Amino acid sequence: MQTSGGDTVQQWACERADELPGTGLEHPFGPAWDVFKVCGKVFMLLTELGGEPLLTLKASPQDARALREQYAAVTPGYHMNKKHWITLRSSAELDRELVQELVTESYLLVLEALPRHRRPVDPATFGVTPS
Repeated sequence: MQTSGGDTVQQWACERADELPGTGLEHPFGPAWDVFKVCGKVFMLLTELGGEPLLTLKASPQDARALREQYAAVTPGYHMNKKHWITLRSSAELDRELVQELVTESYLLVLEALPRHRRPVDPATFGVTPS
């Protein structure tokens, strides 16, 4: 777990995003913003605010609310719709597994809104191990 020093949460998020099918990194807002997209749709943004690394992800409204209540390091989405996006700040309370799960969930939420023929994977079965 991260205890200090900055960008571990962003590193974990980038590692996971790089593993997801059909993703790409762009800089439509300039070099200070890393914007990860799937099929042209944003699912993750990384930047710094006053030297503090920020990670912004899509989340269902009920999950976003629960995460904000549970973790001080999770706040409404910075420069995004506060109902559908969350921002994570580096904190010892956030571990790799949680961060990577939230990145995956953001990715899947964006995929669900795409027409089936554009999806690189089926969000209903992605990551599910057959029994």
